[in-house]
Amino acid sequence: MISAIRKPSAAGRFFPGKEKALKDLISQMLREEKPVIQSLNNLEIMGGIVPHAGYIYSGKTALHFFEALAQQKFTFDTAIILSPNHTGWGPGVALDEHDAWETPLGIVEIDKDLSNLLDLESSSEAHEIEHSAEVMLPMLQYFFKQGLKILPISLWDQSPLVARSLGLQLVAAKKKLGKKILVIASTDFSHYVSPEFGIEQDDMALDRIAQFDISGLSRVIHQNDISICGYGPVMTLLAMAKLIYQKPAFKILSRSHSGNTIKSEEVVHYVSGVVFDAAQ
Repeated sequence: MISAIRKPSAAGRFFPGKEKALKDLISQMLREEKPVIQSLNNLEIMGGIVPHAGYIYSGKTALHFFEALAQQKFTFDTAIILSPNHTGWGPGVALDEHDAWETPLGIVEIDKDLSNLLDLESSSEAHEIEHSAEVMLPMLQYFFKQGLKILPISLWDQSPLVARSLGLQLVAAKKKLGKKILVIASTDFSHYVSPEFGIEQDDMALDRIAQFDISGLSRVIHQNDISICGYGPVMTLLAMAKLIYQKPAFKILSRSHSGNTIKSEEVVHYVSGVVFDAAQ
């Protein structure tokens, strides 16, 4: 029974607050991007990396992920949305206390069967005004309409130890319930740097991501002061893939930056990509 619903905080700011305007924007972006969206053919997909800025900035890059999966007729029971905690409110790793989340496209239930198997704290405070998970939801609702459930998890503790521990818990819970999951690591890449410098910085991180090198990713981010906000979710995604697949692989689907929308010498960079089983 749904008794507690989280009301949207990003609607009207990061994406349109009305159903028709939101659907129209996603449809328009899809028409513009569809000719260059990569086909995933029959890849065995587990999840991927998706940006979470306002739709006018990162929406086109984000929908490469969702449309590529939709073209593949990808199905899943639950979308696990791993997101950074920009406010620092709540525990280091936090589930949400609500039963469902609402957007202009409707209400989506939280998978309580899955969350109840996790040894994690629940905190409405951690999710209350955090946009990075909520921004994923209208895209999920637009492309995957039937029986959608989510499990949002917020992280401000973005250490390799936490990522590996959380990944282990999530894989164990998934196996116990026999569920098919989609794992979304919500992150933007370099923040407020030049387009050229951001690409250079992000390439160092993307190299470690492609190698599924969790400690190396954390190290290169800290040593080079790369301002990727959701590297904890990314490391958790990598940890899960290494547990699920014998030969995990990563494929970039799209890259862009905010300067493509509004010209600037200080831009935020965006990447979308998928994690899949290269042994298949």
